[in-house]
Amino acid sequence: MNSILSYSLAAVSVFTLSLQVIAQKQPNIVIYLADDQSRADVTVYGAKVLQTPTAEKLSKAGMTFNNAFIASPACAPSRAALLTGLMPARNGAEANHTYPKPGTLYLTRKLQESGYKLLTFGKVAHGRNEEVGWDFYSEPRVNLYNNVSEYFRNNNPHQPVCLMVGDRRPHVPWTTESIYDPVTLKLPPYFIDTKETREHRAQYYSDITGLDDEMGRIYNLVQEKFGDNFIFIYTADHGAQWPFGKWNLYDAGIKVPLIIVWPGHIKPATRTDALVSWIDIFPTLLDIIGFQIPDNLDGKSFKEVLEDKTNTHREYIFTTHSGDGIMNIYPIRSIRNNRYKYIMNLRPDCYHSNHSDILRRPNKDAYWDSWDEAAKTNILAAKIIHKYYIRPSEEFYDIQIDPFEQHNLIASEAHQKQIVKMRELLVNWMIEQGDNKKVFQTPYPITGPKPDKQMIERLRNK
Repeated sequence: MNSILSYSLAAVSVFTLSLQVIAQKQPNIVIYLADDQSRADVTVYGAKVLQTPTAEKLSKAGMTFNNAFIASPACAPSRAALLTGLMPARNGAEANHTYPKPGTLYLTRKLQESGYKLLTFGKVAHGRNEEVGWDFYSEPRVNLYNNVSEYFRNNNPHQPVCLMVGDRRPHVPWTTESIYDPVTLKLPPYFIDTKETREHRAQYYSDITGLDDEMGRIYNLVQEKFGDNFIFIYTADHGAQWPFGKWNLYDAGIKVPLIIVWPGHIKPATRTDALVSWIDIFPTLLDIIGFQIPDNLDGKSFKEVLEDKTNTHREYIFTTHSGDGIMNIYPIRSIRNNRYKYIMNLRPDCYHSNHSDILRRPNKDAYWDSWDEAAKTNILAAKIIHKYYIRPSEEFYDIQIDPFEQHNLIASEAHQKQIVKMRELLVNWMIEQGDNKKVFQTPYPITGPKPDKQMIERLRNK
């Protein structure tokens, strides 16, 4: 009896050890998340003056995606879409500061089921969302390298890890310790060029360089800890908090950096034009580790893109924005392919407005006062502000020749066939998604005053 028991225990031990060996062959996964960083604001995507040496290092070591997009340009719905592989209307997190409906599957749980230990540092979900299912959670959004390295000094997981690191930068407030000369910076054509704008832009750039440095130290730590057995992903939850960026469906709001390093699997210094969405990231990771991808997701694996077997993934990218509290009540939907974008503004009878033009805070959006001042005497400045606040019901852009989306072609006879097609595709997609165009707060009609800080205070005090 004892010999049988001994044999059984030995067999169990061998089986367990075999599982551990197999598990350790799985790649460790590291995801570094920037908070509010537009794709254009990285040197590997053409940014000038700005310094992002770590992003350049990653780009040389792996694959750089030229066309990566998020599902929604606000923190909570964007991160919910990443973690669930579902678009906002389907997972339930549509407006900012909302969460997926109860019972929604988080794909992080599937990584855990396949043997991964989930380690999260900083802002990964939106707030302390227990449904993500982390094995270890470190809340501080600063000193990330110190916090991650301290964890590994005190712990040695005997299983593959999924390490998710959420930097708070370059989310506002931006640093006051600017390392850039405001005069040297190049501004987008839809900015009003004022001294205050340039000073805030220098602060924003400084935060990006600080983020890049922190990411570089963690990347070095990952190499020391895991050798070549890792996948490193650098991306951002949506565009920066600048006019026509965050909370908008222009590319400055929805197009983000995405660089993936996977030693021995991704050819170094490769780029792809494949259209991918944030909802595709976790299905791709599940595909890589050989775990069955759940049915009925909106996201789909782009593993074959990483393996250089194809340079295409999606034909269309859909994005939605539903609002952010009482300062941002302007629902928008869009569809984009590799050349054209169609935007549907659901409440063109109301002001587009958000935290920036309303609150006008130092190190965040105080430059708005200088924009209003410039508009008093500068016709171009006045046009930019008018375009910011007042949007038509539909917009259509040829991104190939108009990357800054400055010329609305919705009335162009030459583009009507394409416009009709994309409008129909978007409407049908919204129906499939169960998107009922919900407006989450009371918007501000253009027949009345623009929302400002005093109006917001009155509404809060009601």
